[in-house]
Amino acid sequence: MGTIPRCFTVTAMQIRVLFFGVLKDLAGHSWDLLTLPDEATAGDILEHYETRMPSLKGKLSSIAVSVNQEYCGPEAKLHSGDEVALLPPVSGGSARAAIVRERIDTAAELEKVKQPEDGAAVVFEGVVRNHSRGRRTLFLEYEAYEEMARKQMESLAEQALTQFQIRDVAVVHRLGRVEIGETSVLIIVASAHRAAAFEACRWLIDTLQRTIPIWKKEHFEDGAVWADGEPFPAGIGAGSQSRGALHPSE
Repeated sequence: MGTIPRCFTVTAMQIRVLFFGVLKDLAGHSWDLLTLPDEATAGDILEHYETRMPSLKGKLSSIAVSVNQEYCGPEAKLHSGDEVALLPPVSGGSARAAIVRERIDTAAELEKVKQPEDGAAVVFEGVVRNHSRGRRTLFLEYEAYEEMARKQMESLAEQALTQFQIRDVAVVHRLGRVEIGETSVLIIVASAHRAAAFEACRWLIDTLQRTIPIWKKEHFEDGAVWADGEPFPAGIGAGSQSRGALHPSE
């Protein structure tokens, strides 16, 4: 348990802090319990771990923070019992949204989505390839902040339904070990016309890869490394000064 010393004459509170992806490796564990003074903020937690984990110095602008499974900025005030997650850039996982650990059956998922009124059904599969970084890949391993990832995936699918002229969306992301040639993420968009389906599908995978808290570890013959994620959109990263809502234009 860590303690952040500050000159408050108020009662202390306990906060549960979660680590994912490369941050879990740096911390040496997946969670921590901090005792903080009242009026502490998410930024205080960032300062604490930047001091405790020197390797974080200069990287805070690429880290996102969530409080009780909602993205927030460093200024967010904390309360006793809050769950705070430190999230490295995600490596991307409606509406139908699902997180699974078994093989994804694309044909079966497509049959669940298609309806007679649809003129188009666009399918995107993220497939594990056999090479990366100039090295032969053996397999990938995915982990997630599951409760938040599922919630954010559902929200993303709902945004797509609202923003684009489409009828239905399915988003499925796999966790755990995924072998070469297997599907890690599946997106299906159904609509009356192909243009809207293509546009929505592209927006969904691009936004998913930047915002959903799912991380990928690449395993090679001579070791393993967490994949570099894309930067979080403005308003989500720990370097932001205010909260920001996701929007298809970002």
